[in-house]
Amino acid sequence: MDTRLELLRAWLEALPASHGLAPGTLRPASNDASFRRYFRVDAGAAFGGSLVAMDAPPPMEDCRPFVHAAEVLGRSGVSVPRVVEADLDRGFLLLEDFGSTTYLSVLDDATAPALYADAIGALVALQSAGSAEDFPPYDRELLLRELRLFPEWYVERHKGISLTAADRAVLDDAFETILAVTLAQPRVHVHRDFHSRNLMLLPGTRNPGILDFQDAVVGPITYDLVSLLRDAYVRWEEEQVLDWAIRYWERARAAGLPMPAQFGDFYRDFEWMGLQRHLKVLGIFARLCHRDGKDRYLADLPLVLRYVRDVVARYNGLGPLARLIDRIEGDTPGVGYTF
Repeated sequence: MDTRLELLRAWLEALPASHGLAPGTLRPASNDASFRRYFRVDAGAAFGGSLVAMDAPPPMEDCRPFVHAAEVLGRSGVSVPRVVEADLDRGFLLLEDFGSTTYLSVLDDATAPALYADAIGALVALQSAGSAEDFPPYDRELLLRELRLFPEWYVERHKGISLTAADRAVLDDAFETILAVTLAQPRVHVHRDFHSRNLMLLPGTRNPGILDFQDAVVGPITYDLVSLLRDAYVRWEEEQVLDWAIRYWERARAAGLPMPAQFGDFYRDFEWMGLQRHLKVLGIFARLCHRDGKDRYLADLPLVLRYVRDVVARYNGLGPLARLIDRIEGDTPGVGYTF
């Protein structure tokens, strides 16, 4: 018996009749990499015919950051689901339904220009609003803790490789270099997972609908753009990434965001931020498999690894890390450029 599901259904039944809820229609809405679960339930016409119920079981999950982030981000003018009802102690939320059409499900060469233009506009709005006190800092401690997921879960657990003291010294040096670049960037609101599975296709001018924002922080300005343009689930050619990055840079400058005067400096920051994110993601995907039994993320490891290897091949200061990754993967890539 699914005790949490029964508790959720009973909670829905006790909500105001004016919502027009039909708890008997409760059905799965989406999967999640966390302990959260989402269910769709029929609702009254005032809510578009359906709502989404979130089950976030304490103590593994806490709904409060979600509710707070929805309020803060909503004030910036981006589209986040409205919180209709909340039971924070028991971990239940009733949310506006953004449907089931993700960016990922509709992206192709024809749809991408308009969809990414909307996403870039939303990102600039998200970054332009609020203050540094709205969310926790994406500080050195958190960035380094994320980087350390790579040796712990990807290298040692997933690849089965025991790192030597010399290997760890290489990683420590590389991590310090990465942190120096990323922590020097201007700081703005950061969604942390601003990618094609968390952006929903909405009608009219509300596009995109933004989900999974409960881990928002204040941190490096390039982080969310990396999540969007070097997505773990869809790859675009470098020329296209450059085009979108330039469009973002121009739009962000026009909005008054703190941008480097030269695009080349901005793109270097973008690449180094991507390296931090993708090393972290390799560790997270491996952990999802080996700790949480969610092996579907293993299919996305090759693309994320490709992003990492492309960047470490381009910059002189990352040569030792590039050679270590070659050895971990058991092969040697072609010669790259250095800048």
